Amino acid sequence: MSGEPVTEKADVVLIGAGVMSATMGTMVQQLEPTWTIRMFERLDRAGSESSDPWNNAGTGHSALCELNYTPQAKDGSVSADKALVINEQFQLSRQFWSHLLQTGVLADPKSFINPVAHMSLVFGEDHARYLKTRYEALKPNKLFETIEHSEDPDVIAQWAPLTMAGRPRGERVAASRVVGGTDVNFGELTRQLTAKLAENGAEVAYGHEVTDITRGTNGRWQVSVKNRLTGQRTSVDARFVFIGAGGGALHLLQRSGIPEGKGLAGFPVSGEFLRCTDPAIADQQNAKVYGQASVGAPPMSVPHLDTRFADGERSLLFGPYAGFSTKFLKTGTYLDLPLSIRTSNIVPMLAVAKDNMDLTKYLVTEVLKSRSAKDDSLRQFYPEADPASWELITAGQRVQVIKKDAKRGGVLQFGTELVTSSDGSIAALLGASPGASTATSIMIDLLKRSFPGYADRWASKLTEMIPSYGRKLNDDPQLADEVLEATNRALALA
Repeated sequence: MSGEPVTEKADVVLIGAGVMSATMGTMVQQLEPTWTIRMFERLDRAGSESSDPWNNAGTGHSALCELNYTPQAKDGSVSADKALVINEQFQLSRQFWSHLLQTGVLADPKSFINPVAHMSLVFGEDHARYLKTRYEALKPNKLFETIEHSEDPDVIAQWAPLTMAGRPRGERVAASRVVGGTDVNFGELTRQLTAKLAENGAEVAYGHEVTDITRGTNGRWQVSVKNRLTGQRTSVDARFVFIGAGGGALHLLQRSGIPEGKGLAGFPVSGEFLRCTDPAIADQQNAKVYGQASVGAPPMSVPHLDTRFADGERSLLFGPYAGFSTKFLKTGTYLDLPLSIRTSNIVPMLAVAKDNMDLTKYLVTEVLKSRSAKDDSLRQFYPEADPASWELITAGQRVQVIKKDAKRGGVLQFGTELVTSSDGSIAALLGASPGASTATSIMIDLLKRSFPGYADRWASKLTEMIPSYGRKLNDDPQLADEVLEATNRALALA
């Protein structure tokens, strides 16, 4: 028997035990240790959906190798602006993690972050010219000063041996590399943060699903929670609510009824990876190698051959092979998409469907792609790959944001979208890449929006945790050197 609902109170309610909620909760505990925090996760452990290392969130996105962050303009030029923003954001995460390691919140850095070179690899004349232009645009910037570029097959073979062995010598190949990249196991990071949250007084409830969010007459939020095992229902009266439930965030945002959520819709994209855990192969290469996306492909579908570290093991991952599913979560249901349709978002959804035929064609092609065709794609990056050494695994779900647009009716957003109520008392994070890598930056933004009256009170503590807080490393070479040296030392990356 579920019994009568139990009513409780909390200063902060975090929905979902992924890296976003874990980061938000950790920041709140650092800034306001007396605030009460409740975290609810529908699964049986933290970091099991989008934050899991096998569910896409493993690169440590810092724009060192991801070409979609440096698009080419019609005149052939390449802007470094977006890449700089993302790299600055990732540097905030590195500083915050360093602080948490020094204060005992996090344990051995090798358990969640490891040095791995980040490399871009392209084929053909046009792509080679683009990559050279990109290199020239990034190189003058402090945060990209260590980037290298080569079109010499022998040099590229030294950088990433598997990509060049067996490749025809006449093929035009170009590569850029930054040695100081990383691989991040966001699942492990999330679990350490969540465990420490609980140790420091937060109530973390696994196997609990938030079913509704409503505004109470007292102006606070009433969060309805169900224990998935016992059926017991709880109502939590919360001052502030953060919906960090990955693909599940849209449904809960809609239930909240805030005007800022009106008209928003989600476009789910699923996918698969090929994974190789054979040490004889994986140990040959210590690089993340990113290529160019296919025509019509969403940014998160950029092909890449990744060195990964998970649970103490080193492996290689190739993909992703995009697909389509109406689920919003890997553990969701096929009704997720249809149940998200509202009168306020149907027009934007139809407009996006009309304007993104290339994406539709790409997804259909990917869904129909055979295993042998997937192996052929792998061999474009790793010519001598033996399919028998690679297993096909299902990746996590990504839900891209669809927003209203006055001219086009609706637009498909690639990236993350932080939606907050006008009074800042409730917020939801929607979207995908660069996502987890920029969690610290996103949560700082959220704190500013939701607790503007605390800005002065928190400034010194934020600067203690994040030395470059309020400044840009790229504009201050001396500060950049100090911060990079300190974080490399703390994260055992030096």
